[in-house]
Amino acid sequence: MGRGKKTFIHAGLSVIDVPGATGYLDTNYQGKVQAALDALLTQDFVFVHVEAPDETGHQGLLDKKIQAIEDFDSRIVAPIIAGLRARGEDFRVAVTMDHFTPIALRTHTSDPVPVCLYDSREKNAGSGLPFSEKPEADLPFLTESHQLIERLFEQQERQD
Repeated sequence: MGRGKKTFIHAGLSVIDVPGATGYLDTNYQGKVQAALDALLTQDFVFVHVEAPDETGHQGLLDKKIQAIEDFDSRIVAPIIAGLRARGEDFRVAVTMDHFTPIALRTHTSDPVPVCLYDSREKNAGSGLPFSEKPEADLPFLTESHQLIERLFEQQERQD
């Protein structure tokens, strides 16, 4: 995992090696989900990384990139949220990417990335705003990374 693994270690995060994690479409999704849910029994924060959308973007493979994004949603996000809901505790899940890798360019760009923050404490989940790679000028952006971290880790109950 090279540079990325060192970054997590330097940030004080434990690196969990999941057997069968390949960084591509054939990765061990179920193993990643189980490792995340297990880690959340003793840790307050888990970062699950799936490389397939980025790799398929580098390859310029639209159908594979769509599959990678759909797999991430159905095989990572949905089961993690279901597993956390089953525990009956409050939680937050942030879904984002580290950068865009547009099919047309086949390389990374520095455009702001979308962030979806799910908060189990919210009664009316969902903002009605789109979550996609298509840039929308009127969408709210967190311009500083600390804004996301503050929202993700806030302790007090939010006012409706």
